[in-house]
Amino acid sequence: MLKLNKKSKRSKKKRFLPEIPPLSLQERLAQKRKATIARKEFTSLLTKAVFVAVVVGILLGIVGGIEAAVPGVVGIIIIALCFKYPRQALFAFLIYVPLGGTITYYIGNSPILQLAKDAFYIPALISIWQLSKKQRLPLLIPQAIKIPLFILLGSCILTLLFVNGAQQLSPPPVGLLQDAPKEIPIGMGILGLKVLLGYLPLISCYYYLIRNKQDFLFLSRLQVVLILGCCILGFIQYLLLQTGICQGTRNAVGEDLYTATLQARCYFGGSLLYSPDQGVIRLPGTFVAPWQWGWFLISSTFFAFATGFSDPSLLWRLIGLGSLASVFVNAVISGQRIALALVPICFVILLLLTGQLTNLKRFIPLGMALALILTIGVVSNPTVIQERTDSFVSRWNAAPPQQFIVNQFQENWKNAKGPLGNGLGRATNSARVLGQTKLVETYYPKLLYEIGIFGLLGFLALVTTLTVVCFRTYRSIKNRNFRSYAAALWVFILFISYNTYYYPLDVDPVAVYYWFAAGVLLKLPEIDKQERLKEAQAEGNQGKRRK
Repeated sequence: MLKLNKKSKRSKKKRFLPEIPPLSLQERLAQKRKATIARKEFTSLLTKAVFVAVVVGILLGIVGGIEAAVPGVVGIIIIALCFKYPRQALFAFLIYVPLGGTITYYIGNSPILQLAKDAFYIPALISIWQLSKKQRLPLLIPQAIKIPLFILLGSCILTLLFVNGAQQLSPPPVGLLQDAPKEIPIGMGILGLKVLLGYLPLISCYYYLIRNKQDFLFLSRLQVVLILGCCILGFIQYLLLQTGICQGTRNAVGEDLYTATLQARCYFGGSLLYSPDQGVIRLPGTFVAPWQWGWFLISSTFFAFATGFSDPSLLWRLIGLGSLASVFVNAVISGQRIALALVPICFVILLLLTGQLTNLKRFIPLGMALALILTIGVVSNPTVIQERTDSFVSRWNAAPPQQFIVNQFQENWKNAKGPLGNGLGRATNSARVLGQTKLVETYYPKLLYEIGIFGLLGFLALVTTLTVVCFRTYRSIKNRNFRSYAAALWVFILFISYNTYYYPLDVDPVAVYYWFAAGVLLKLPEIDKQERLKEAQAEGNQGKRRK
């Protein structure tokens, strides 16, 4: 009887499963022709790209040697492939962002390699722009940011023309025995504008990249795998330093004991500071500099939380939980005070604003597992926890962040030359190769110094509009999992939009993740509609079969 019941249940399940008709001979032949054409196109493109790359590489080798030739050859091949295959290019771009610092120093510390990720991004952007133009789709998404974006662009162009342009035409006077500084103010302005808004089109790129639920899940899970992988490498880096395999800066002398240097690099990432006897540790993880690693950990809290509490698969929720725990561990051992402070704060804010505290069925087991992992970490490393906490408290008492931000505003308000500022790029760290720059360690005072009060208000209008649109978008989602994921991304956008401590929107990874998160969030309502439509069709088909 039990066997008969099992068979009857299986037969009932089979009745309700949609039958997939076998492909006809013509359809199979069409698939084979399509695959053959795709292979031929790829082979032809690769052959042409390699030929052009070799020719250009020889010329670059004659002028700049092997260090210029190799990046040139690889860059041309990548650009050609990324233009032809923009979807794959955007996935490669997302993978390269957290690993770029490590790759840069393994290949060779060339300034060109610092911009290598744009070899994936820019060709893909041009390709998507052409496709959207053919299909009459808007490149600017969401359309609500059009007016504030144009206002900001107008203000930046005025600064570029009348401030940077004036500096280019009439350089500042110098003394009789002084050499004139070698500056390119127009070049600084263009680079400064690229740093300010260069990755905004990522919203549209990832909006069009995600076509359905499968694409979204692949992208969200890829992000979590990258976070977990980078955090494992960061933990290995700490163990290598702690066991003495890497010396760090423990044998340095004088001020070098307190300065992160590239000479102390330990297998992954770039500049590193490790002087445990002096109580100072600043690890770069997989990034070029330690503070970039700190902001990677902060931003990863949001993505790992989103997958850990929202993925439909239990396995991937556990992987998300594991990546979130690894973020907490690295926030402690990395020595980054800002990560140690903001990672737990962001976690608590996410619990409150996304409503996960009320979702007890999902929160309690995941929360207990995370609490167990963190408790084990605290009990096994009490000295490390105490050192990091003492370092954070002493730093806060010496320079309270709120007072530091106020002082930065006051100083740069006084030094701003007119309503258009001192020139685009004049406070951008990456533009220092083109001229003299000023170090401004807070973001909105930095904008005030560069593009003046009008540019600052324009940028605030842009991010405020984007934040409001993303809030309305996430509230319109019906599916619980999609809505929870969108809520986590919205909290990230809200936090970064109005954060002014340091300048994470100027450099990796936040300069990429901010616009990337907006693109993913804005696509979720469309995926939600697709899934509800599929469910309605499935219910209708089941009703017809029952009749």
